[in-house]
Amino acid sequence: MADVVITLVPTSADPAVSAAGRKTAVVDQKGREFLPHVLAVGVGTDVKFPNSDRIHHHVYSFSPAKRFEIKLYKGTPAEPVRFDRTGVVVLGCNIHDWMVGYVFVTAAPHFAIADAAGVWSMELPAGDYTLDLWHPDLEHIQEPFARSVVVSEGRPLNLHHTLVLKRLRRSGKPPASRQEEDYLGEP
Repeated sequence: MADVVITLVPTSADPAVSAAGRKTAVVDQKGREFLPHVLAVGVGTDVKFPNSDRIHHHVYSFSPAKRFEIKLYKGTPAEPVRFDRTGVVVLGCNIHDWMVGYVFVTAAPHFAIADAAGVWSMELPAGDYTLDLWHPDLEHIQEPFARSVVVSEGRPLNLHHTLVLKRLRRSGKPPASRQEEDYLGEP
């Protein structure tokens, strides 16, 4: 499954270890959708929101982890948005209601996002970790998933988990027809 965010925190956390997030990241608007659909960043990362479409977008979030608004624009806003609190930030466009994207802000020193095939990898020092998973369509998004894992030196760790997803969900993609444009969202 694509877009699963994986975080790993050493159980004997060294306070000197900080989040390994990129210091600058990008969420583009292309084809009337946010790309990538899910972005994971470390706390303090600046995110740019270029608009590669030929139409205006109005990006906003009312999420507690980050409230912001970039009013109608084309091109690239001069200033990025800094994500300085952990949590999930849901993105929207005030003009195109179907546009939904997510910025997952973490303090975990190790994190990744699963690719389209559901595969991810990280190189970690041996040790005990707490593994957590998040996906925007998890059925019970409020319940922690946290599991303990042991990473051994030079041995790959193969993990397989089943995630229960919501039955109906917004894809964040533009509607295929004008009728679908009136989609009211989840029941």
